[in-house]
Amino acid sequence: MDSLLLLARRAVEGGADNDDPAGTPRLSWANVAIAACFILLNCIISYFLELRLEKSLVIAATRCLVQLTIMGFILEDVFKAKNVYLVLLLAVVLILLGAFETVYNKSKNSYDGMFLSVLMSTAVSTVFVGVIGARFAMGQQPFWTPETFIPTMGMLLGNLLSGMAVALGYCLSTVGSNKEQIETYLAFGASRWEAGQSIAREAVRLAMLPTINQMSIIGLISLPGMMAGSILGGAPIMNAVRYQQIIMFMISAATAMGVLGAVYASIQVVIDGQDRLRPERIISGRPSLWNDVKMVAKKLYSAIACCGRRKSRAANAEDDHDSDNDDNTDDDQARPLLRS
Repeated sequence: MDSLLLLARRAVEGGADNDDPAGTPRLSWANVAIAACFILLNCIISYFLELRLEKSLVIAATRCLVQLTIMGFILEDVFKAKNVYLVLLLAVVLILLGAFETVYNKSKNSYDGMFLSVLMSTAVSTVFVGVIGARFAMGQQPFWTPETFIPTMGMLLGNLLSGMAVALGYCLSTVGSNKEQIETYLAFGASRWEAGQSIAREAVRLAMLPTINQMSIIGLISLPGMMAGSILGGAPIMNAVRYQQIIMFMISAATAMGVLGAVYASIQVVIDGQDRLRPERIISGRPSLWNDVKMVAKKLYSAIACCGRRKSRAANAEDDHDSDNDDNTDDDQARPLLRS
């Protein structure tokens, strides 16, 4: 314990000598090690209460350290380069990793092609809201200014993917329990969207509730991370407040758009084009990345083969047309000789 207190004192004293101009102390790995003691406290509580969360806590904390450290090194280079292609590439990587985490690590139920639907919904909603919000709401010129655009995309993705996991989990699990109700709607002539509308509505509502609750208590009970980080970085307080307000409104819009798109795609899967309920398409447990890769490869192969067949048919049709024209020309040339 004495060595730990000595380490803490040295970290604090060392940080005080290396303060930023804004007054924020420069943190070292010793400060992170001290904060890691709180994870040990969680593990102790989990052990005595038999929660069996020790392994999950250690893995999550390790991932947090590794992922944030790697991202820090990447952001330093991207911020220095100020290259639009690097910024957009990093945004694409964030979207891909976010969709992968939602589908393959957070989803208890899935279906074939779920990754593609989640990826498209995530990309469209975050890029649309992120670009418009950065350019017009935040007044960034150009919109891809890395110091603003990348953190904004990260916050949009974090909140959107959490809500999407909740919505998809509810939607896919409720289809089985409400099978009779959905089939009744379909039997009376309802379309597949009309039959699944109640489930989709409740799924979107559940996904939006955390964002609504967060907006309700923000500034009154909690100070969000972006606002606190901006203040610690020396930004004017009211400017940090306005940035946080803009971010919260952007998060609500991106969450609503992305969740609605993913839920709509799932309804299209569990109720086919013939207005038939297909609960067998729902896969219990986490999806397989290898199966999805094989499915995408098959679809690409089918699309390429279909294009090849169409081109060959078009070429054959042109050849037949040319041969018919040649036959007609020969007949026309032979007719005067027959007449004479």
